[in-house]
Amino acid sequence: MTTEIEFSFAALNPSVRRHIRVFQIHQFLDRFAMGLTVAVVALALTDRGMDLLQISFLFGIYALTTMAMELPFGGLADSIGRRPVFLTAVVASLISLVLFLSTSDFYVLALSFAFIGFGRALRSGTLDAWFVETFKAAAPNVDVQPALAKAQWANAVGLAIGAILGGLLPDLCGEVAKRLGFSIYDVSYLASVVVMSGVFVFTVLAIVETPRPMSATALKHGFANVPMVIGDASRLALRHPALSILLAALALFLMATNPVEVIWPTHAKPMLDESYANTVIGIVTASYFFAIAFGASLSVPVSRIFKRRHAMTLAAGFACLAGVQIALALQGSIVGFVTVFVLYSVFLGVCETPASSILHRCVGDGQRSTMLSLRSLIQQLGAASGLILAGAVADIYSTPVAWIVGAVFLVIAMMLILVLVRRLAATAE
Repeated sequence: MTTEIEFSFAALNPSVRRHIRVFQIHQFLDRFAMGLTVAVVALALTDRGMDLLQISFLFGIYALTTMAMELPFGGLADSIGRRPVFLTAVVASLISLVLFLSTSDFYVLALSFAFIGFGRALRSGTLDAWFVETFKAAAPNVDVQPALAKAQWANAVGLAIGAILGGLLPDLCGEVAKRLGFSIYDVSYLASVVVMSGVFVFTVLAIVETPRPMSATALKHGFANVPMVIGDASRLALRHPALSILLAALALFLMATNPVEVIWPTHAKPMLDESYANTVIGIVTASYFFAIAFGASLSVPVSRIFKRRHAMTLAAGFACLAGVQIALALQGSIVGFVTVFVLYSVFLGVCETPASSILHRCVGDGQRSTMLSLRSLIQQLGAASGLILAGAVADIYSTPVAWIVGAVFLVIAMMLILVLVRRLAATAE
């Protein structure tokens, strides 16, 4: 592999700096729109008369739709262009929001969640690939990891601020919404519609991509080529030892961490007084996103400690996460739990961009979107498997035991990444 030049934002030419800023703004707005509903989605569904079983089923529809469409639409983005596919994703998100606002019927809500999954599948690996390819063309051989960290920071901050505002709006405007015949939680969804519409406009105006054929014939060929693109990407992953090891490690990473990210509110709430438990959980949720953003910003100096060997940074991050996850499981007070949970979230942020940097170095432009979609699919499969296993262990023993078992997967992932360190070193020689 070609030796990469250390990243320096000030040394980049103005067009590259503008490219980074545009992508940061875009990531912030897109995640801000999503964050507006993250904090209230379960409450909004309950307010519409859904019970816990129905809510679980709706999230299952979202997950299944995303997994079923992840790879085909990553391949389509490689074939017909990243911007048009992303714009279609925004339209799908807007449809899901409008459907949600229009009904309390379970089946229509199910369609809304299917559109959320459809939008998620369309988003996966589209503008990320556009960003990396444009950056590499304008700044050849410059380390892209710090630029990805800047985007990750904007991503997490957008989610955090969106979650805070999404939780505040029902309290601030709920009575007005009731007088107009809406649910108090619809205010957050209406705000998301406005911001998501802004994302569409910003994408059209600010994201510049060399046009690819968009005729009906081109679209048909794009879909027809999807199986070949997917096959090529899968073969690339299988034949490229570094990619295979990285994807396996990331699956184990999600098997360990996703149950913590999903289950923690149910574990923390009994530690709190019922009168303010939900408020504290909302604040901790925002702190979680901010901590990930802080971790993303730390990934660059941490990477320098390991001489920008991203695999070593990732191995160290997984080792720290394993220890912190065990410490989190052992906390019995809310102060200790929140302190360790915030530290845990920082390490999650640190681990994100080194993994992305390794993947982007191993993949060519023609298959970048598809490989990102393959990564997302494998991670979701790991996350789903981890949730099932953690749920079974927690049911038999307890949530802390389930998290400690999950830490074992992080240790295995760390060992795989150490193997990856040696492979990448051998390739560089």
